[in-house]
Amino acid sequence: MSYHISDNKDLLDIGFIHYELSRSYWAKNIPMELVQKSITHSMCFGVYIERKQIGFARVITDHSTFAYLCDVIIAEEAQGKGAGKMLMEYIMKHKDLQGLRRFMLATRDAHTLYEKYGFSVVKHPERLMEITVQNPYSADSDHRLT
Repeated sequence: MSYHISDNKDLLDIGFIHYELSRSYWAKNIPMELVQKSITHSMCFGVYIERKQIGFARVITDHSTFAYLCDVIIAEEAQGKGAGKMLMEYIMKHKDLQGLRRFMLATRDAHTLYEKYGFSVVKHPERLMEITVQNPYSADSDHRLT
């Protein structure tokens, strides 16, 4: 397969991205408006076969010291065919993501993929803190950080 990867947001298929994210374990039922807002405020990468989008990733960054990789998706029919690896290689070589002090991500099941690109388990988890909202996109969530 011949994949094309781009950071041009004008090429993104928002419908594809919303569909895939709303089925994921980390963004289940995410509203379209939030997908659009997250794309507006992030570096975005699309993977395409001809003009059809089959993959996506977002990086939240200040372009100088920190980045967070998230929302990495490859359509089911394209999984296991090298698209994810090509996407990661493109992201890791991107000129705006060089020289960072810290590049982070969270994954439930793709540790071996990300280890190939230098990611590792956090060495000092006691230094990190988080606020996690359970089921943020369910109808009964109030979406507030408490």
